[in-house]
Amino acid sequence: MRVGLFLGGTLWFFTALLPIRCRAADPPEATPQDLIEKVKQAEQSAGFHPTGNFAHANSRVRAYYRCYFTGLLELPDSYAGLKLRQGSQDGCSLDTRKYDVFFYPIEVVASGHSPVTQSLAQASTERLVTVVSHEDFHEQIRDWPDAIAEAAATLAGFITGGTVVQDQEVQPEAKIFWRKAIILNRYYDRLSAVYNAFDRGAISKSSALGQKQSLLSALQQECAAIQPEPRSFNKCMPVANNAGLAFDHTYTKYYPLVYQVLLACRHDVRCTIGALLHAPKKTSESAVIQYLKSFHQVN
Repeated sequence: MRVGLFLGGTLWFFTALLPIRCRAADPPEATPQDLIEKVKQAEQSAGFHPTGNFAHANSRVRAYYRCYFTGLLELPDSYAGLKLRQGSQDGCSLDTRKYDVFFYPIEVVASGHSPVTQSLAQASTERLVTVVSHEDFHEQIRDWPDAIAEAAATLAGFITGGTVVQDQEVQPEAKIFWRKAIILNRYYDRLSAVYNAFDRGAISKSSALGQKQSLLSALQQECAAIQPEPRSFNKCMPVANNAGLAFDHTYTKYYPLVYQVLLACRHDVRCTIGALLHAPKKTSESAVIQYLKSFHQVN
């Protein structure tokens, strides 16, 4: 998430025959700040409240380097359960024989006043507009439980930021991520069952490690087969281990439930954002889940 080579080659062939004075100049590429401004306008149309994010760039910050890690037979529910250390541009100084490690150069750390980092400014158009809208939506739902908030912000990033991308409709990214979520959640449950069996003493460590490798390989194969190719996210885990799976599960666990809101709204962006923003505030995770389930019944 491309213009076919044949079309591009044909266009070049015909324009090459024209006198130079007749050629139209290529439109200037949009700068990151131009794109961010367009995203902010799209957010306003969708019903977002303004945020202070991305008002300025910080050229001194390439990215925020994080090292997430967990045990070889431990699978937390989300990134909140992973251990965390500061990394560097060179990666993580952790023993991968003892831990499953995920090194993440983060483009944005949400704060309400997040700057434009070098990595965000250099990201693809699709990635930039999605990340900006994702982080701005977090500011709208600060009272939500974290696990559901990440899924909702992910959907909001696809459908709101995606309206800035003019070459196609905005919905495919949201649907492709739904496919990823279904696959990843299924394997998360299967791998959790393996680790629970090991914790109970029902299987040996070597058996658990063998099943782990088999399941992670199968998960990567299924994700790799997802079509069409997404343009703003990785269709597979960032790294095929427990840390990578737990991290991605943060975003996929409730995504199928949140995605039902988009379907109930018949893919209308303002309707979807409005429905999400009307979820109960300052309440339990179960209350928000019950609210979102009502859209599944409508659909």
